[in-house]
Amino acid sequence: MTTTKFFDAIDQADTLKRYGKVLRVVGLMIESQGPDANIGEVCLIHSSTNKKPVMSEVVGFNNEKIILMPYAQVTEIGPGCLVESTGEALSVKIGRGLIGKVVDSLGRCLDDSKLPKGLSSYLTEQSPPNPLSRAPISEPIQVGVKAIDSLLTVGKGQRIGIFAGSGVGKSTLLGMIARNSSADINVIGLIGERGREVREFIENDLGDEGLKKSIVVVATSDQPALMRIKGAYTATAISEYFRDLGFQVNLMMDSVTRVAMAQREVGLATGEPPTTKGYTPSVFATLPKLLERTGTSENGTITAFYTVLVDGDDMNEPIADTVRGILDGHFVLDRNLAEQGQFPAINILKSISRVMNQVSSKQHLDAAQKIRTLMATYEENNELIQIGAYKRGTNQEIDKAISYHPKIQEFLKQEIFEYQTLEESINQMQKLLNGGI
Repeated sequence: MTTTKFFDAIDQADTLKRYGKVLRVVGLMIESQGPDANIGEVCLIHSSTNKKPVMSEVVGFNNEKIILMPYAQVTEIGPGCLVESTGEALSVKIGRGLIGKVVDSLGRCLDDSKLPKGLSSYLTEQSPPNPLSRAPISEPIQVGVKAIDSLLTVGKGQRIGIFAGSGVGKSTLLGMIARNSSADINVIGLIGERGREVREFIENDLGDEGLKKSIVVVATSDQPALMRIKGAYTATAISEYFRDLGFQVNLMMDSVTRVAMAQREVGLATGEPPTTKGYTPSVFATLPKLLERTGTSENGTITAFYTVLVDGDDMNEPIADTVRGILDGHFVLDRNLAEQGQFPAINILKSISRVMNQVSSKQHLDAAQKIRTLMATYEENNELIQIGAYKRGTNQEIDKAISYHPKIQEFLKQEIFEYQTLEESINQMQKLLNGGI
């Protein structure tokens, strides 16, 4: 009986290996006749001059021809090159042995060393957890930044957007969070970064202490659009793997804007119409799929920090607007505060943590609300105070805001390598209100 089954399987097996062939290369895309493949499958393009096949992915079809996008720069591909389908989507090797490593979008070590043994294959594209299997966010997580822990408390499994223009301190803030956070593991995705900044971030911002409990995924700005998109998916997949093991994971992605720009390049190359500010419809379909994968699940949590690069400090540009609508809070880094020497330059009044009420005690929330009120009162009357038009004694609330203003400014400042626990930050804030600072 068993032997018959084997013979039947042999009779039904297709012993021919079918290849396609390259017809043309236009810009970012490669068009081929065959082989049979589905969207998202990885194909290998064999060149006569290059012994190593070029990995590419099926991104579309055109009159029964396959549209491929390569994971590497295309230099040695010509008409007639053979195209072989692997029949599988992209997967990367993940395991505890990766902790402390710096890898590329395909999960290969950037320093050309071999991957450690004992890793398992994991698909980079996964579905978000079922909404009913997500545990509610009920515990705070220590970020290690005074301004955040005290006034914008983050919960385990929360997803936060860090919105800022260029050069206002996003990478420095991410480095502080990576070193000071109480999470078990950091997964850091540097997407579309300048090549120069990668090593600087790892050595200066992250440091040896941060790297010991981190995995860094790098896709620099010179790499093809597909590699930059896959960098975001790989970093998210690594986070999901550790979340499924029950770890508390921090995912930090710098920046989600560059992922959107890479998706726009792919969309335009495959013939999608440009819509808002040239972004294609697939960009706005991809962002929720990517961002919803993080958060809580039955086993563990991924607390995610996504940086959003706002062009010309315009907070309402399409990507910033879309991301802000999906995430559970946003921190705004203000160029004016940075120019005044306040680091981290978080504008507390424009920032919000949507789960702070669920994870903080009433005493903590009352103290945070009082400080916000003092800051808002000072901000509203700032012009009158600066030009000397306000006379002390006219309004008790304004007088109080003026006297507390320098103390609050001092409290919000923090040195790059200064370490503060969540409890210390909350105690300092309460001492400030009681006149102890």
